[in-house]
Amino acid sequence: MAGQVALFGVLGALTFAAKVAMMALPNIEPVSLLIMVYAVTLGKKCLFPMYIYVILELLLYGIGIWSIGYLYVWAILALAAWLLRDMKSPLGWALVAGGFGLLFGALFTPVCLLLGGPAFALSWWLSGIPFDLIHCGANFALVLILFVPLRRLMTRLLAERF
Repeated sequence: MAGQVALFGVLGALTFAAKVAMMALPNIEPVSLLIMVYAVTLGKKCLFPMYIYVILELLLYGIGIWSIGYLYVWAILALAAWLLRDMKSPLGWALVAGGFGLLFGALFTPVCLLLGGPAFALSWWLSGIPFDLIHCGANFALVLILFVPLRRLMTRLLAERF
C-alpha cells in the first residue's frame, strides 16, 4: 500500500513536471497521454495521480474558471481510455486523444454556462478553438508515437513491483 501511495505521488508529479517542461509550447502537453496510460494500466486508481496533478496545477496557477473544469475534464478522458482499454490500435488511441483535444474547450462550457450564461459559454468555446486544434494535433501525434510503448512499460513495471 505504501508503495502505491508513493507511486501515485511520483506519477502525479511526473505529469505536472512534464507539462511544465513543455509550457512554452501552447496546448502541446503530455498530460492527456499520461492520463490515458494511467487509466488503462491502473484502472480506477488512475484518479490518484490524476488529481495530484490537478492539485499541483492549482497550487502553481491558482484557482480560476478552468479549475472547476479540471475536476471533471480529465476524469472524462480517463473514463474513455478505461472503457477502451482493450483497444490495440495506436491509430485508435491517437484518434481518442485527438478528439479529446478538439473537444477540450467544449468540455469546459458547462462551467462557463453556469458562471456567465450562454453568451459567455459560447464565446469561451469559440475563442479557444484555435488552441483546441493545436491540442488535437499534438495529442494525436504524441499518443500515436508514445502510447503503446508507455503502456507496455507501465504494465511491465507494475507487474514487477506490485
